[in-house]
Amino acid sequence: MTVALSVRGLTVAYAQNPAITAVDADFAAGAMTAIIGPNGAGKSTLLRAVLGLVPRRAGEVAIFGAPLARVRGRIAYVPQRASVDWDFPTRVTDVVQMGLYRQLGLLGRVHRRHRALAEDCLARVGMADYATRQIGQLSGGQQQRVFLARALAQEADLYLLDEPFAGVDAATETAIIGVLKGLRDAGRTVVAVHHDLATVAGYFDRVLLMNGRAIAQGPVATAFTPDALQATYGGRLALAPTAGQGVA
Repeated sequence: MTVALSVRGLTVAYAQNPAITAVDADFAAGAMTAIIGPNGAGKSTLLRAVLGLVPRRAGEVAIFGAPLARVRGRIAYVPQRASVDWDFPTRVTDVVQMGLYRQLGLLGRVHRRHRALAEDCLARVGMADYATRQIGQLSGGQQQRVFLARALAQEADLYLLDEPFAGVDAATETAIIGVLKGLRDAGRTVVAVHHDLATVAGYFDRVLLMNGRAIAQGPVATAFTPDALQATYGGRLALAPTAGQGVA
């Protein structure tokens, strides 16, 4: 297995409260991996620590075999929708063009090719007709599609997404998973915090189960098991997997 993202001994604490402890995990290149676990398991913290958005108390992160500082341009991040200030007065197309900042620089001029790329990314997520809308005027699902379009504009090799399906309608979820599978099929790596156990087997190739620490990881067929789920969720798990097909 070729590894796109590797963490070793990753530990993060807020004040004196540990969020994740000594997490070891490898994320396969060219695959879609779900990070699952109960609320408060440290799933979002793991992504944020990988990106350097929260300080690590201990541990190492390697992305394509290199430290973060050397490969930032190869990573795209879609945060939780709830963490974004949607009242900021900007148009949809401007949000997508923010994904081009590494090409443009802080004061770089947006040229025709940049606008064409932004339009293409919006079309890929079904939002081309909304390019001139204010971002705050969109529904939650539409906003999520726009942020995915911004990530696409970065033309990254590794896509990190924090609950991309949270609070979206069925049509938006279908559109997003189609785009993500297209990225995977093109050889890109997708890692997503995910909460719906029923869709893990249908959406993802691999899975990391965690609850403050790594419980199990690997291909969905072998790691997404009743025993691993019970160890991860304990008495809070009401559903059980069915014959390797996720949960019913």
